[in-house]
Amino acid sequence: MKRPADCMTMQDIRAEIDRLDVALIGLLVERAGYIDRAAQVKAKAGLPARIDDRVEQVVANVRATAAAQGLAPDLAETLWRQLIEWSIAREENHLGADARTETK
Repeated sequence: MKRPADCMTMQDIRAEIDRLDVALIGLLVERAGYIDRAAQVKAKAGLPARIDDRVEQVVANVRATAAAQGLAPDLAETLWRQLIEWSIAREENHLGADARTETK
């Protein structure tokens, strides 16, 4: 692992980006495991895949974390909203059509 400042060639930079991409995919696979478990728990509890309050809580957390670490919060939000929609679709696939929306 090299820090960005230690990369002297494009080959060095590309190798580090590729390393990070592999790590990010691993984290997404891990996250998907929690999404699958959430679908199982929600099914037993009679909860829908989409819980709007939780969606907004996740987005707020991501925006705050991004800002604290020097990443544009708008970029983080855009990426996470896409990830959240994918996650909800994955849960809906497990839960079935009857449990797609939150009831109030």
